[in-house]
Amino acid sequence: MDTFLLRPPKTTRRDFLKIAGASLALLGLSQTLTPKVVKALESTSGKPAVIWLEGQDCAGCTESFLNSQEPLAVSLLLDTISLRYHETAMAASGYHSEEALEATIAEGGYILVIEGSIPLAEDGLYCTVGGKTFRDIVHDAAENAAAIIPVGSCAAYGGIPAAGPTDAVGYLFRGTKKHHYYDDVTGDTPVINLPTCPLHPERLVAVIVHYLTFGTVPPLDDFNRPLAFYGTLQHENCERRGHFEAGRFVTDWGDPDQQGWCLYLKGCRGPWSYQDCWKRLWNNRTSYCIASNAPCVGCSEPEFYETFSPLYERRFDVELPGIGRVNIDKVMATIAGVTAAGVGIDMLISRMKESGKES
Repeated sequence: MDTFLLRPPKTTRRDFLKIAGASLALLGLSQTLTPKVVKALESTSGKPAVIWLEGQDCAGCTESFLNSQEPLAVSLLLDTISLRYHETAMAASGYHSEEALEATIAEGGYILVIEGSIPLAEDGLYCTVGGKTFRDIVHDAAENAAAIIPVGSCAAYGGIPAAGPTDAVGYLFRGTKKHHYYDDVTGDTPVINLPTCPLHPERLVAVIVHYLTFGTVPPLDDFNRPLAFYGTLQHENCERRGHFEAGRFVTDWGDPDQQGWCLYLKGCRGPWSYQDCWKRLWNNRTSYCIASNAPCVGCSEPEFYETFSPLYERRFDVELPGIGRVNIDKVMATIAGVTAAGVGIDMLISRMKESGKES
């Protein structure tokens, strides 16, 4: 039974070429692999199945994906890959939708996408679907999955709901530490976290294409994030980095002379945030937070939201080589002169976070 109301036009070979080329570029792989990627996409048409679960979420990752102005990503999931279950996108409801979920789980070998955090408090009763807790739904769906992809900060670490009373966690992590709750069903199944609030659709497409082509996941960091997307700091690539080193910080949003200055004093978490939003951009590659004159809120990191809040206030100091941690307010009074003198201080930012592994 077709559980979806609207379907995109059939993906053509030309579309496959575009998807292949873009995915290889995103992952930093050679374009000479394009024929191999296209062959893999064509040969897996209609499979493997994808189950997309939603727990404690705002559906923002779904909206980000479905509202993408490049519909190839939607075509890939709805047509080529066979999206079997998605509460927001499917037309079916009630027992019809649950039948589709149960049948796909029984079949096995699917890609499991998880959106939203998983509440563990009160035996998971803070989030139930069809009379079943989301905690248990994820447990059942993970057991037969070929790969598990938590999308968005909530599914990766707990996100915003983790600041509340529901003991919300990500699939692997409670903040910066692994909770091991799903170890019995995860086993050797690859888990690829794709945080940011919301998900950037290009990252999901690239990971799925990589998995279909090579049967493996791309290299991951300690938080199970692909290094291709989360291997560099926002601070190191920020277009306002020069203003940071020159001591020019925005203190008054209304001052036209401060336009384009560093947003560190306005709560920017760029020095702690590993992501490629500065390169990936959003809304059909038109802009992103800092380019829109908003500080980076660190949504790619396990400290988001609770440890990084309040979001628009400076929380941390900086470290200078050979000096140690210093108060940024004192640095502001001298750094411009020091830099102008040619000393060329390179500011190192202290992450001030716990290890991502259980002690």
